[in-house]
Amino acid sequence: MSASPQPVDPNNLEALWMPFTANRQFKRKPRLMSRAEGMYYYTPDNREILDGTAGLWCVNAGHGRKPIVEAIQKQAAKLDYAPNFQMGHPIAFEFAARLQAMLPGDLNHVFYTNSGSESVDTALKIALAYHRARGQGQRVRFIGRERGYHGVGFGGISVGGIVGNRKQFGAQLPYVDHLPHTHDMSRAYTKGQPETGADLADRLEGLLTLHDPSTVAAVIVEPVAGSTGVLVPPKGYLEKLRAICSKHGILLIFDEVITGFGRLGTSFAADRFKVVPDLMTVAKGVTNGTVPMGAVFATKAIYDAFMDGPDNVIELFHGYTYSGHPLACAAGLATLDVYRDEGLFERAAALEPYWQDAIHSLKGTKHVIDLRNIGLIGGIELESRPGAVGARAYDVLVDCFEAGLLIRVTADIVALSPPLIVEKKHIDRMVDTLGTALKRAA
Repeated sequence: MSASPQPVDPNNLEALWMPFTANRQFKRKPRLMSRAEGMYYYTPDNREILDGTAGLWCVNAGHGRKPIVEAIQKQAAKLDYAPNFQMGHPIAFEFAARLQAMLPGDLNHVFYTNSGSESVDTALKIALAYHRARGQGQRVRFIGRERGYHGVGFGGISVGGIVGNRKQFGAQLPYVDHLPHTHDMSRAYTKGQPETGADLADRLEGLLTLHDPSTVAAVIVEPVAGSTGVLVPPKGYLEKLRAICSKHGILLIFDEVITGFGRLGTSFAADRFKVVPDLMTVAKGVTNGTVPMGAVFATKAIYDAFMDGPDNVIELFHGYTYSGHPLACAAGLATLDVYRDEGLFERAAALEPYWQDAIHSLKGTKHVIDLRNIGLIGGIELESRPGAVGARAYDVLVDCFEAGLLIRVTADIVALSPPLIVEKKHIDRMVDTLGTALKRAA
């Protein structure tokens, strides 16, 4: 095989195996975006696409933000890469300190990863190692939740509750069980948190009776389940999970990859719901989606459990080549500055009532069977076509893109989660465009 450069057709789409995509369908009629600025993507032919999903729940401060871009450029020229095994670089410690200052309760240590999937697998490993360090190595079980999304690592798909993410890959982690999800169609069209349903947390006690609580390492949930269609926790539900975990010495892990960094009008969902987990996973908004990065936040008690024995011994045999990457840390610091200087979390909170009214204005549209919202997240659930689950929502996705709006769909649920710089005029346009597409799909 020749190593010399070969002619390349820039319009050839076949070389790329796309993730979470019907590749053959997409490549017959691709939807391409070539640049972005503020609230908008732009296609190669310069058509404007309003971003209704903050990319993939991650571009919370909007696209092409100059302070973030310049920080990345400056850092690339100064220190493009440095190892983080037995070495360090100042900006990684600076960013960790900035994150620590934001954290609720006694969460105060930061372990860097590169994605939400890596954050989840890291948190699961920390949970196992923590119990072993405390002489409770029998705690090997995890409890996730139906319809939970925790990334695509083997740990994440094991504790996750999405059948499509699991069925192709055979055996997953052993010793995993799942709570029921919290969505109930008898509470359709709820605005914000449902008033009833906290008792679903009591199912955890049932699982602990079955498995013996002394064998359970951690319970992991998304405070608001995003990827399976915006499932909002009932009032009191998360509080009950916290109490049960504390009672039995089980770690509670919040997966805040989606809800972190302003999506709910607070720094984290833990702040909004006033429930503090033992471990928290984040990614996405931590760098505004510009440079891949994730993290696990741990309590002092968990960190201190590892800080025992000879001080020359590695305490946790885990990490990644790009943990705390200099460019990611620079992007993260600049992102936190933008969030703070522009008051974006407070802005999201102030816009929530307008957003809620806009989402629920779609009630009565044909085939819309539920609407739900919290923070700047909206879920629009559609009635499925007989024998063709997901077909209606896919048609809406394509129609919206052609009309200049980016939405996200999962099965027959449309999810909206715009950048936090969104204005009322953008919200109006999103709902108008989506409403028109829903009528056409009917």
